[in-house]
Amino acid sequence: MASLTLSIPEELREKMREFPEINWSEVARQAILEKAKLLEKMNRMLKAGGLDETEIPELDREVKKRVWKKHRS
Repeated sequence: MASLTLSIPEELREKMREFPEINWSEVARQAILEKAKLLEKMNRMLKAGGLDETEIPELDREVKKRVWKKHRS
């Protein structure tokens, strides 16, 4: 498995220290995987020239979920 080193602000590091039971490497791995999947999907849509009718509700839910996550904290 490859290794990745991230620089984060000290303020974020302090917040992470409040939850030592959390596997932050796994959290980062999952976030990167989600982002990669979303980017792959966007590339497929761009190459195909648009959205399939079945993809619109799914994409709508995904966008709303991400906006909610971003603004809830």
